[in-house]
Formats: sequence, structure tokens, C-alpha cells
Amino acid sequence: MLRAVLIAVMFFLPLAAHANPATPAHVVGDSPTVTFETTLGNIVIELYADKAPVTVANFRRYVRESYYDNLLFHRVISGFVIQGGGFASGMTPRQPTHPAIANEAGNGLLNKRGTLSMARTYLVNSATSQFFINLSDNPALDHQGNDPARFGYAVFGRVVEGMDVVDKIAAKATRSVGGHQDVPAKEIMIIKAFESSGKK
Repeated sequence: MLRAVLIAVMFFLPLAAHANPATPAHVVGDSPTVTFETTLGNIVIELYADKAPVTVANFRRYVRESYYDNLLFHRVISGFVIQGGGFASGMTPRQPTHPAIANEAGNGLLNKRGTLSMARTYLVNSATSQFFINLSDNPALDHQGNDPARFGYAVFGRVVEGMDVVDKIAAKATRSVGGHQDVPAKEIMIIKAFESSGKK
């Protein structure tokens, strides 16, 4: 069982980009939200700027720079996660434009259904632009200790509108494309990501 969980976790780790963590400026704001306009409908995310300031600042910077526009939800694992933030149409990689950030998995937030977390490689502080939305409660992804194998994945937001859209994405058929598994057979695009409320 543990082996199956570990294999599933490895599925959503992106290719390494920058390995050195950077710390963006602290975000000041009350529950900022970001909207993903997708080809299947809108998903609204509330960001936990107080609990994950580094992660939220990084994510908002990518949103403000229109980095996520026209990217795919490129990995869908039913009952586990949907992942985006790294590939354009045709599974063309989009390289991160900022250094990796410090991992805030120890902030007390849990990988519950509907939460938004950062994807990363096996390196603890390797998250850049890729993120995932949990389709179920995933305690195996939570912070369980400070050694690399138990550090976990940083939760930094939750879906407040559009969980039905997330479930539509999760229900789509998948296939393998090149070396990538669990790719939706029909592309699911983030048409636009934009800040929809909260202080700047």
C-alpha cells in the first residue's frame, strides 16, 4: 500500500528547474483570490497569504505576469490530484521564470480535498510554478517531519468556487504522451488566470 502511495506521489513531481530557494516579499492582504478561467469553467481559489506568505507571493507573481495563461492541466489522476502550471498545448514545456522557493509545508495546513498545493521534485525547496489541486484528502502529502522524505507539499490555498469544474477535469480520460503519464486525452486549458479580489 505504501509503495502504491509513493508511486502516486512521484507522478505529479515536475522536472527540476532551479534548485536554490528564494524568498519573495511578504504579501499583505486579506484572503486574496485568483480565478482560473478554463475550457471547462471557472475555478476560484482563496489564497492563504497569512499561512504561506512565500508561496502565495510567488504564485501571485506568476499570475500577474500572465504566466499561467494558455497552460494546460497536464496531469489528472482520478481520486488524487489535478496538476497544472508547466506545459502548453501539445505538452510543450514552459520553463519557470523565477527561482525555486522555500517549502512552507510545515505551516499546519493539510492536503485536504479542494486545497491548492505546490508541486516539486524530490528536492524539498524546488517548487517553482507548478501546482496541484487535491481531489481527496491526501495525508501522505502532508508535512510529517523535517527530513526530505517526510517534508511534504505546501498547501497555500483552497477552491471556494468551481469544485464542480475540478471534478469535471478529474473525470476526463487520460493517456500517455511521450514520457508523461496521466495526460488528459483532450486538452484542458487555463485560458486565463487573474486576481479576482483581495488587497494588492
